Amino acid sequence: MRSSALILLAALMLSGCATGGLSRIAGDLSNPSEQASGETIGGIVGGGLIMGDLGANLSRRARLAGVDAEYVALEKTPPGQPVAWSDERSGSSGRVVAAPPYRVGSQDCRSYEHAVNAEGATRAARGTACRNEDGSWTLLN
Repeated sequence: MRSSALILLAALMLSGCATGGLSRIAGDLSNPSEQASGETIGGIVGGGLIMGDLGANLSRRARLAGVDAEYVALEKTPPGQPVAWSDERSGSSGRVVAAPPYRVGSQDCRSYEHAVNAEGATRAARGTACRNEDGSWTLLN
């Protein structure tokens, strides 16, 4: 009887993750007020440059691809090496290039540029992010 109750409890907990997990990670990307929150999206608090004005006209899918590219550029990519992303459905694409890391106090920081190609035009934005103790990044500007 006790093991049945534990299995039921585990199943209920997992079903809660399945129905609300992604929204807690990615937020409501159609709601601009979510973008300004302190919520971590794709490893970047607030979602990075792509979740601001730079990605305002992009689909949810394109913005998620863009924030993933920002995280990879900041976390894993050598300075100057572009990280490309694309959304085949909308035709949007972009690339993120991070500068060399530097230290501010106990945090590693990197400046980076994100260029987006959408609707026949190219837009770009620059920012600086610093790595938090939990491995996420926070955009400074």
